[in-house]
Amino acid sequence: MKPAYYTLRPGGWRDYVSLLHLPYTLWNLSYVTIGAALAPEWRPLRLGAGLAAFFLGLGVGAHALDELHDRPLGTRIPDAVLCALAGVSLAGAVAIGVVAAIVWTPWLAAIVAFCGFMVVAYNLELFGGTFHGDWQLVVAWAVPPILAAYLAAAGNITWEAIMAAAFGALLILAQRRLSTPIRAVRRRMPEVEDDARAAVVRGAEDALRAMTAAVVCLAIALVILRAR
Repeated sequence: MKPAYYTLRPGGWRDYVSLLHLPYTLWNLSYVTIGAALAPEWRPLRLGAGLAAFFLGLGVGAHALDELHDRPLGTRIPDAVLCALAGVSLAGAVAIGVVAAIVWTPWLAAIVAFCGFMVVAYNLELFGGTFHGDWQLVVAWAVPPILAAYLAAAGNITWEAIMAAAFGALLILAQRRLSTPIRAVRRRMPEVEDDARAAVVRGAEDALRAMTAAVVCLAIALVILRAR
């Protein structure tokens, strides 16, 4: 059984597609879009910068470090390539964030610094894994994209942004509660027969697919609304 429902067969270009954890990268980018769309003024350029930064920082950088740490996807990507992907992508994400903080609002610098630290500390399980857990993931993965996108567009944080971030955090917590035990079944219980394992994971993974699609649909709907 594959290590995750969205991974491809190991080898070649497929490893790089699997490395992106596409459903969760799309989920994260949808949060960026939701944050930008809730701001009083619609600023597509700033949304584009946010999407680029979080795609590089989370979609590529964080996932490369995660794979480098303990190979949860079992890809064949060399360690040196994973290090290069992580370094270049994180540098690009931070550079976008720094420029945005200089040009739009200096408060973005705090989010850039926090995200930069958490990407490394969470995925490499530094400090004895202190920053690696469900709530750490929620705070680092769900809240920053919504608040950063809103802040970049509006210049301040309002109660609407805080409530949207709470929505994002709670939804990711639900995702975590579904995905963690299923991931354990897929990766750490080889003694369970494949048919039994498939029966256990099918319902939860269908729910995860539906949750991902729902968040993406909400983001698209908000873009259509604001772009009119």
